[in-house]
Amino acid sequence: MLIKKPADIKSSEITSQKTYLNRRLFMRGAILAGSAVGTGLLYRKLNPPPAIVEERAKIADIVTQPSEDAMRRGFNVNEAKTSFADITNYNNFYEFSTDKGEVAREARDFVTRPWTVSVEGLVNKPRTFDLDDLLKLAPQEERIYRLRCVEGWSMVIPWVGFPLSTLLKMVDPLSSARYVAFQTLLDPKRLPNQNTGVLAWPYIEGLRLDEALNPLAILATGLYGQTLPPQDGAPIRLVTPWKYGFKSIKSIVKISLVANQPPTTWNVEWPAAYGFYSNVNPNVPHPRY
Repeated sequence: MLIKKPADIKSSEITSQKTYLNRRLFMRGAILAGSAVGTGLLYRKLNPPPAIVEERAKIADIVTQPSEDAMRRGFNVNEAKTSFADITNYNNFYEFSTDKGEVAREARDFVTRPWTVSVEGLVNKPRTFDLDDLLKLAPQEERIYRLRCVEGWSMVIPWVGFPLSTLLKMVDPLSSARYVAFQTLLDPKRLPNQNTGVLAWPYIEGLRLDEALNPLAILATGLYGQTLPPQDGAPIRLVTPWKYGFKSIKSIVKISLVANQPPTTWNVEWPAAYGFYSNVNPNVPHPRY
């Protein structure tokens, strides 16, 4: 599957979210009307469970940071946004599948409530946050960033979220804290590809503390003004736009402040290609390619 760089896509070719959803409704109706065989399975795949519908409604339309203001603050890029369809149907999320085109289907029934994130380690005020606590922690802002993958493709995504620094300041890091470690959910029943040995699970990532406090670093809870879809890292993920996409860990359950550089999944897997920092340099190709 070829994904064009958003800068190469004509504005007339960008599919709006509304158009995409209308097409989904049309396709759903056509499939259900055309065949009674396997209708139950098809309906389940095309319609999320009630729990997911309720979850989406809870944080729909939560953006308080308009794009124009985001641009003035440097939280935007002057490029066309990638279509909602591409963002939600071409995904790297190995916990569900290594096939980018299959992740959305495999993640369809992933329910993210209840969900908690523990923040611990070298802090004065360790705390476990419920998802609703996190959503109320700070005003949800729109941040339009380019996500760059080491595989050579990129997307311009209108994220919804809040600064990671807001969360870290609440737990009051000790002076000995130098790094921030992140961990994805470990649950092979809900994340079926964790039953394989494709990577060492759970997925782990890390930042220097000063990077984590950078205003550009956010914890994303949505995109296109709605709740984050499962295939894009629901219910909460890291977004660090100056780094390659694999650094933006998904479905976070634990954040630890530590003194030493933490191990990270891809750096352990392939140190020569996946450095701990992995900052994007537009003039230097990624070692993998």
